[in-house]
Amino acid sequence: MIFLTVAKNKLLLTLGLSLFFLVGVGGLGFDLFFKQENITVNKELDFGLEEKVKKIFAKRNKALLEENTDILEKLYNKEIKTGMWAYEHELNRMQYLHQWSTKQGVKFKKIASQIVIDRITEKEDGHKINLAVSTEYTYGYPDALAEDNSFRTGTYHSLNLMPQDEELLITKEWYRDPFADSLHLDKINDKQIRKIILSKKAKNLSDLNPKRVEALEYVDQYCGSASPSKYNQKYNPQYKNYNYQGGDCANFTSQMLYEAGGFKKNRIWNYNNGAGTRAWVNAHAFNRYMLNSVRASLINRGSYERVLKSSYQLLPGDYIAYQKKGKVVHISIVTGVDSNGYILVNSHNSDRHRVPWDLGWSNREIKFCLVRVHY
Repeated sequence: MIFLTVAKNKLLLTLGLSLFFLVGVGGLGFDLFFKQENITVNKELDFGLEEKVKKIFAKRNKALLEENTDILEKLYNKEIKTGMWAYEHELNRMQYLHQWSTKQGVKFKKIASQIVIDRITEKEDGHKINLAVSTEYTYGYPDALAEDNSFRTGTYHSLNLMPQDEELLITKEWYRDPFADSLHLDKINDKQIRKIILSKKAKNLSDLNPKRVEALEYVDQYCGSASPSKYNQKYNPQYKNYNYQGGDCANFTSQMLYEAGGFKKNRIWNYNNGAGTRAWVNAHAFNRYMLNSVRASLINRGSYERVLKSSYQLLPGDYIAYQKKGKVVHISIVTGVDSNGYILVNSHNSDRHRVPWDLGWSNREIKFCLVRVHY
């Protein structure tokens, strides 16, 4: 996955790689980025800026929801290169989100963000703001639009704002985008896929294995900035956050299996004294270990079109491994289904809560491994 904008020239690539390595390959890492400075913020300035930032995100969400490029464009200073790149990235996100909803046969009804500002730095030309954003997306199916389905994503932003005509315009923005692997907009067979999805019904999950129920509770509580508001939107502090060292998705899944699923540690799969073995923390090694140890078995593997029908066999507590060029680069934990039985997942990097399992992974290079965990 990549950070905010697709590299358009060597300068952008250099900027992107610099931040990429600063925060840790493949990880969020913005907690580290946020803690580099000690800034005293004027309370009135803080409050005023907070309200303006909230308005910017509200307008951007409205633009994404309505596919309104006029609203979106007015939020950016496009005369500055980084402002133009930030705008073009959000334009691609808008197009992808609506392409995905067309494929899915759903209509987005609401997009709303909760914002927590971590730090404000005054600059000569404006302000630099570090903040965490938890965004809830609400959608419905055409034959039951009154029935809401929702999911949340958590992102960590570094945002540069410049005053212009009594407004604040975005001149630069960095964040780990949950949709980043999908923004080149691959074409897929919408009609056939939509027919399959719309033909399905919600699954009865009332008779789950108790360990699966506990696993579900664990990953809902600790999915970070995407967690429901009743939780503290943090990771489990008893474990190291590996976002700074390549990503935390496998570590999160291993925690779930040990803490809630009843799986015992061993020499290969272990976490001790603040560190995990490779099979515990590395996505590719974790998946290989689970399948070779017979703690899990493969349901199906292949492209989205190949595994779509099989995906409905998944249960909360199972997982999906996302492969790129034969290597597993991400793990998501199955956490439920929506009103049409479509599989939803939680994960770290980026933080996700009950997100449709393919959203953000619409890339022809991605292969999906659907894995049954044997509790």
